[in-house]
Amino acid sequence: MPDRHHIFSRNNLLLYGIALLLLPALLVHLGLSAFTDDEGIRALVALEMDISHNYLTPTMFGELYYNKPPLYNWILLAVYKLTGRTDEFISRLPTVFFLLAYAATVYHFFKKNIAPPDPRPSQPSAHTALLPPLALITCGRILFWDSMLGLIDTCFSWVMFSLFMVIYHEGEKGRYWRLFVLSYLLAAIGFMLKALPAVVFLGIALPVYFVWQKKWRHLFSWAHVAGVALFAGIVGSYYFLYARENGLTTIAGTIFHESAKRTFVEYGLWETVRHFFTFPFEMWFHFLPWTLLLVYFLGKDAWRHILRNKFITWNLLVFAATVLPYWSSVEVYPRYLFMHVPLVFSAFIYLHSINQKEKTSQWQLVEKTFFGLCILATISSLLPPFWPALQGIPYLWAKTAGLALGMGALTVLYWRWKPQRMLTFVLVLLVARLGFDWFVLPSRQAIDCRNFVRDSTLAAVEKLGGQPLYIYQNSLGNQPITGYYFTRETGQILTSVHHDFDRPGFYLVNTSLYPKDDFEELCKVRVKWECGELMIGRWRG
Repeated sequence: MPDRHHIFSRNNLLLYGIALLLLPALLVHLGLSAFTDDEGIRALVALEMDISHNYLTPTMFGELYYNKPPLYNWILLAVYKLTGRTDEFISRLPTVFFLLAYAATVYHFFKKNIAPPDPRPSQPSAHTALLPPLALITCGRILFWDSMLGLIDTCFSWVMFSLFMVIYHEGEKGRYWRLFVLSYLLAAIGFMLKALPAVVFLGIALPVYFVWQKKWRHLFSWAHVAGVALFAGIVGSYYFLYARENGLTTIAGTIFHESAKRTFVEYGLWETVRHFFTFPFEMWFHFLPWTLLLVYFLGKDAWRHILRNKFITWNLLVFAATVLPYWSSVEVYPRYLFMHVPLVFSAFIYLHSINQKEKTSQWQLVEKTFFGLCILATISSLLPPFWPALQGIPYLWAKTAGLALGMGALTVLYWRWKPQRMLTFVLVLLVARLGFDWFVLPSRQAIDCRNFVRDSTLAAVEKLGGQPLYIYQNSLGNQPITGYYFTRETGQILTSVHHDFDRPGFYLVNTSLYPKDDFEELCKVRVKWECGELMIGRWRG
């Protein structure tokens, strides 16, 4: 029979709280905000596949879309079919699923490898492996931004992180056939999500591991040939079918351009040099507060401790090798690095456990800094009633009271439950995300142009009354948010017309480019570009 005291231990009570708050924090108001441009692209391509019944050829505005392979669009389309809905909440739900699956994968691979050497029974080392996946979920960039967006990157990062782990796990067990087959399978999945970056990660991680382990001869084995054949079979099968309809010349050039456009080839040497020096600081900022644990690397024995743990050494080695393409590329978004986050966080948490046991000055600094953040979060939780933009929020005072009481209680627990401070801090961050959901997301609705685009588009669809809508020549440009909402509401692929304008229906017209008098105006709609307007009108002939 389970020990009652163990069931209700401090560690477990905090874990129960995390389990209770995690889904509400990630799901509340998930569908409230209108799409970003990249979300609009993913959803629009999926909708056009469904409308055209052509699931091999991605299109956007009826034109061939070359930038990404179709796997994520298939995933979105499957979710649309399963739920019968195509709205923002459903489009973002896969991101939450993939984030939780990613965190579970991190825990699976870390639980036997991350514990510090010779942990004392009194220390919470049994839960050390839980902290990297929880830190992944609650780092600033993911918790307060990307976990709310329906984009490819969380799924792709999960696949690439799994690739890194498979190489190490199977390599350490000497199962080289499994290593090559599984790693190339994951690379094929990654390629079908995001194309060449998957090949780059595989092409770096494999030789790094085998050279590090002085087993480079396995790179010239039949097992490796089998892995390559599997990759070629999966990716080649899709592009063989694709080429029968569309050819490969344009798509091949686009895939390579998508990878090269972020480098000095596009931006020049000066921007590349500037980015080289600013990149580490920018990434440190985006993944706060957990990147504050970087201070542990200043300890005199930090690298000695790391080198004692082969798994942590591998994580930092593969991180250093695979982050270089992004470090040397000017146009890099933090979401491109999500596969690297657990690699670095594993070293942070590993060193934290050691420093906690030894009560070093770095550990004391981290603990006090996090306590200061808890106090700041508690004070901030009292402010919503005094913020003019929030006065229309339902149950404003009740939500504020709940948020403030929760933050205050957790701050007290953080101070009193010293061995469990990191788990307590995770709870503080989840409560902060709930406050963000309740107050910040609704307050943006009145000022975010994306919401104006959505509202004006939905109003325009009602006025159209089911009549066809076209884009007049190049009036819309690349505005996927507008395209998504029109396509979702009308079930019609929004296409451009460049001749024979005298046809039933209406046109989206950019009156700054084309004569307004050629059309009889029905209404106006907002677009994301400079929050401008387009006219919907009928061709006068």
